[in-house]
Amino acid sequence: MSPRPSSRPSPRRRPFRALAAVACVASLALTACGADDSGSDSGDEKTRTFAADNGDITIPEDPERVIATGYAVPVLIESDADLVGVSEWSRGVPLMTDEDRETYEELPKVAGETAASTNYEAIAEAEPDLIVIGVPKPALVDLDIEKLEGIAPVVVLGPSLPDSWKTISEKQADAAGASEGFEKTRDAYLAEAEELKEKHAEVLDGVDFGHVGAYGDISAGTFQREFAGSWGTNIATDVGVTYAGEVKKKGGGAADVAEYPAIEELPASFADVDVITYTVGPDGKPEEAVQYVLDSGLWKNLPAVKAGKTVGLRYTEATTYTSALQTLKALDEALGSLQ
Repeated sequence: MSPRPSSRPSPRRRPFRALAAVACVASLALTACGADDSGSDSGDEKTRTFAADNGDITIPEDPERVIATGYAVPVLIESDADLVGVSEWSRGVPLMTDEDRETYEELPKVAGETAASTNYEAIAEAEPDLIVIGVPKPALVDLDIEKLEGIAPVVVLGPSLPDSWKTISEKQADAAGASEGFEKTRDAYLAEAEELKEKHAEVLDGVDFGHVGAYGDISAGTFQREFAGSWGTNIATDVGVTYAGEVKKKGGGAADVAEYPAIEELPASFADVDVITYTVGPDGKPEEAVQYVLDSGLWKNLPAVKAGKTVGLRYTEATTYTSALQTLKALDEALGSLQ
């Protein structure tokens, strides 16, 4: 009796990875592609020990069927990992390239937007050889890690601070065997950031910035003041923007780089900055919590506002190097308006 064909989904591969695989097969008669002589027999899966948030985990050396959740989703799509399932990541769709968006839409969804919505049966049906969990530690309480470990090796690599995506993404790609694709996206970002840093050096030299974030609470009469390393600021600092000051009291995680003063504290909060940036949507329009600040009479009397030194920043929510290229483009336009 012939074996029944597997119904499991094939990993999503994109051109350069697929071509590499073809080249490897073509050269197999001469040499083992990507392997060293000290490895195990061809029938055995090579493994390695990987340091993750959940400990030292034994994972495949070259994973072929990867599940990604949370912040790992866009990273591993951009890095061309061999994905067989992802969680929903709708917040990042507007920042995806057409190719990445197509990949995202075609991949089976094994969870919603939250860790609590994880579909363990769907993950098991995908027959992964690695599961990359990219959620912050507080969200892990909503996951049954033990159940996931019964399906495949699990590496937890979630952000602890808003700007930690820059280091976490590299580890996520490494775990998934997609470092080559990741490095291409990172290098493109770093080159563009350095170019903009030189271009706007005169405008930025000796200038202190402040930032109004999108997560104030209007009902409580508060606004969000973001400092260096926060959501609205961490990409701007890569092009040489200096965000002055720090939170009065660190509260751990994002609360180390952002605070929520009462609107009455607006004058004191921004009294000593030369330029104020604020978060806007992809269409350039401020979110309600930001508009609340802009409509305040206190805002209109700030020194930077009176001097015409305020500007909205688009795409500040980027958490991957490819999506952050759009942020850099928006920053180039914004900083150009300060000339």
